[in-house]
Amino acid sequence: MDHDVVLAADIGGTKISAALVGADGRLLRQSEIATPATEPLLEEAMRELLGSVAEGASPRAIGLASAGPIDLSSGRVSPVNIPAWREFPLLDLVGTIISGVPSVLVGDGIAAALGEHWLGAGRGVAAMLGIVVSTGIGGGLVLDGEVYLGPSGNAGHIGHVVADPAGPPCSCGGVGCVEAYASGPSMVRWAQGQGWTGPDARALSVDAAQGDPIALAAFDRGTRALARGIAATATVCDLDRVVIGGGLSAAGEVLFAPLRRHLEGFLTLDYVRRLTVEPFELGRSAGLLGAARTALPTAQLEFPIPG
Repeated sequence: MDHDVVLAADIGGTKISAALVGADGRLLRQSEIATPATEPLLEEAMRELLGSVAEGASPRAIGLASAGPIDLSSGRVSPVNIPAWREFPLLDLVGTIISGVPSVLVGDGIAAALGEHWLGAGRGVAAMLGIVVSTGIGGGLVLDGEVYLGPSGNAGHIGHVVADPAGPPCSCGGVGCVEAYASGPSMVRWAQGQGWTGPDARALSVDAAQGDPIALAAFDRGTRALARGIAATATVCDLDRVVIGGGLSAAGEVLFAPLRRHLEGFLTLDYVRRLTVEPFELGRSAGLLGAARTALPTAQLEFPIPG
């Protein structure tokens, strides 16, 4: 096993994945589990997952991408969609699993954006927003060619931009957030309230592709809110591109076609109309690769620069 590697983990509300990653972005060993519902099971799962992936290797650093909010100063995380973790000392836990190896924490939306900017759909782009549409709505910004964390490490959190102040309550405690409309669970809840009888977001995507009117309406409603958030961010940050991944992005044009249509109406200023919207190129690996990219400077490993 190559010792010039980092250990990367991507922790979300639906899944936790980990991999050994080379400085060139090669995924050398990878594993994934469903996110457990309780804190003891979460801790046990992290120990088993990281221990098994790192077995026999000597990673130079560890990159941890976690759903947020995160607290960079303390290494604690309070993911909105992982209720079992509130002010959870993630960096301390990882230090007990793999001792003596420096760890770096980053928000999962930022990690996904960084992965796509490094090796995916955002290569060479000066200003972009990466969005993960899944159990929640995560995001990350690249400005002037560099990832922008913000002072707290939570910049780009587009899921909690307000799309409608008179809208439904959000799990963050706010009202009318993009996530309350456009996440997979939010779309499913709305569709079920309209009489749709399917079980989950995957079934909703299939039914929408087959022309089910309620499923199509759910995607139209969700993408309208997402387009509002994107338009606001593009106007403030002068963006060139938005790249979108996450489980719901697998719906393809069922998601992207209404999103682009709504954006046409919301991007009214000339300087933001250049904005393009693209799917992730790295798929489910974007967050892992972004976490790895965050850890590479700490590991003192050279890596390719996007161009």
